[in-house]
Amino acid sequence: MVRRHFSAVSVLATLAGSSLLTAAVAAAPTVSSKPAPGPAVILVVGDSLSAEYGLKRGTGWVALLERRLAAEKIAARVVNASISGDTTSGGRSRLDALLLQHRPTHVVIELGANDAIRGLPLQMTQDNLTHMTQAAQQTGARVLLVGMQVPPNYGQDYARRFAEMFGQVAKGNKAALVPFFLKGIADAVDSAKWFQPDRIHPKEEAHPLMLDNVWPELRKLLK
Repeated sequence: MVRRHFSAVSVLATLAGSSLLTAAVAAAPTVSSKPAPGPAVILVVGDSLSAEYGLKRGTGWVALLERRLAAEKIAARVVNASISGDTTSGGRSRLDALLLQHRPTHVVIELGANDAIRGLPLQMTQDNLTHMTQAAQQTGARVLLVGMQVPPNYGQDYARRFAEMFGQVAKGNKAALVPFFLKGIADAVDSAKWFQPDRIHPKEEAHPLMLDNVWPELRKLLK
């Protein structure tokens, strides 16, 4: 995770044979990844910040989101498909299957921090986020990008371009945006108190604030 005290399958087939076989194949039902009718389905594709790393199960911001939806009487199901250590390349590689399986109405993409930690090219990260955003939108889902920032020790120029990247992807694809997931936590004067001993992953006490950063934008999409 971010080190700061701000710490498908497509199948190609060639059909040959009688017209009867061709007609039978044409009549066969196809699987659609378009959102299913009924309550909203919110798919969260993230990394350790959303996968409850180092926390008791049920105390992370995604679990808290489920409770807030219930409290506000918003009919929605939350699917947390976050994996600790995941990168935008990892998220991109598994997104199609997730869209097909869960047919979400809303997709929250919380990835990118691990790309920075590994020193991956910003253009690759941006391309992956763009691909994921467009793939979700093509199924009819509404997308919320969750932005991150990296500390200045990565270099001022890199830190600036990394932070701006999320906004560029959101604006270019008309997606919703949370500018900084850890606002009020990683940039707080007393930021150290919000993090686990590794000074990378937020404590349980920080997750309500993380939800508060996401909720206003997600709530707009759910209306």
